[in-house]
Amino acid sequence: MMVAFIWAAAALLVSLMLSLVGLKAWQGWLDLRRFELAQNRSQLHPTPEATPAVRIEMADLKERLRKLEAIATGVDL
Repeated sequence: MMVAFIWAAAALLVSLMLSLVGLKAWQGWLDLRRFELAQNRSQLHPTPEATPAVRIEMADLKERLRKLEAIATGVDL
């Protein structure tokens, strides 16, 4: 009776270990695919150069965001 329990526990432990290894491998494969997709996407749509017009637009957007956050928190500007 005790031997059957030990075999069952061992089989359960081995199954658990194989499942965890498979899950880790699956996550690694998904990370690899995400990386490949990000690389392909960046090659298709290169980022624009930081021209003065882009910098001004970014500064304007940051200022608008700062004002909206201040309004949301109830701070008077």
